[in-house]
Amino acid sequence: MAVDILMPALSPTMEEGTLAKWLKAEGDTVSAGDVIAEIETDKATWK
Repeated sequence: MAVDILMPALSPTMEEGTLAKWLKAEGDTVSAGDVIAEIETDKATWK
């Protein structure tokens, strides 16, 4: 079953970000608290 995942704001001034890398593959089990992707902003890369 597909589930929408919202990208969190990583700072109060963040307006956009780019999904840099998926850390989970399609079909992998995902639990609350799992790191699923890396997000890049104009100032940092987050996991």
